[in-house]
Amino acid sequence: MLSQELQTALDAAFMVARRQGHEMLTVEHLLLSLLDNPAVIEVLQACGGEVQKLEHELQAYIETHVPQVHDTVEQEVQPTLGFQRVLQRAVYSVQSSGRKEVTAVNVLVAIFSEQDSHAVYLLNEQGITRLDVINFVSHGIAKNELEG
Repeated sequence: MLSQELQTALDAAFMVARRQGHEMLTVEHLLLSLLDNPAVIEVLQACGGEVQKLEHELQAYIETHVPQVHDTVEQEVQPTLGFQRVLQRAVYSVQSSGRKEVTAVNVLVAIFSEQDSHAVYLLNEQGITRLDVINFVSHGIAKNELEG
């Protein structure tokens, strides 16, 4: 059901959150881990995004806003409801379209439904919208081609 590349990104997100002692696994962790995926990078760049800037902004947000567990507490990282909703939306979207495998790009599209997340705020700050992503994924139309 989940593609190998998506499973790798999810594992990386959990590992980073665990290693940094974070209490929660957020949509921002998820987007940050997707930035290692070549297909996601291609989509973001086609939509006018600056991947390195986005990566730095996500890291800064996570460092300052995600609570950490105390060293004395042995606790597994818990995914937030937003994180869970993003994955559910991606799965439902893929199932309803008749495809069999959820990819990292499917998850990128699903992230845009979490309007209150800082991840979506940062994407919007770069002028990247859900429609831009879908236009590129579905039709191969880069954002600058639409504006020209």
